Amino acid sequence: MFQGPFWLFCFLSVSSAALFGFLAVATYSESRRQERESYYKSDMLKKIAEMQTSGAAAALEYLRDQQQASLAKQAEQKREGYILGGLITAAVGIGLIFFLHAIVHSMPIYMVGLIPAFIGLAMLVYIYTLAPRR
Repeated sequence: MFQGPFWLFCFLSVSSAALFGFLAVATYSESRRQERESYYKSDMLKKIAEMQTSGAAAALEYLRDQQQASLAKQAEQKREGYILGGLITAAVGIGLIFFLHAIVHSMPIYMVGLIPAFIGLAMLVYIYTLAPRR
């Protein structure tokens, strides 16, 4: 009566359907949250711009400063992401060199590890020398 591979197949099928269903709902809800956030922000800006008081100009200046700070933070996070990506790629290349050298002694196949190592180093060189700071 019990057949292992059939039940395993059923379990994996249901699990993968549940996982991708969850990912679809999570992505949809995140996009809706961002949409609502931008709608309320634009509505607030419209109301502030329609006001004829001195506080409106100060509020607009404050919101402009907040937006510039947010853009600077995003740029810094992007830069940190490139640095982390370069370090990880270089470390993978170096690890691949050692791993392949330990497995195959007769041929210089371990030189394949230089490809990701040089890609990681190129990313780091770009970030520290050529990329704009701000």
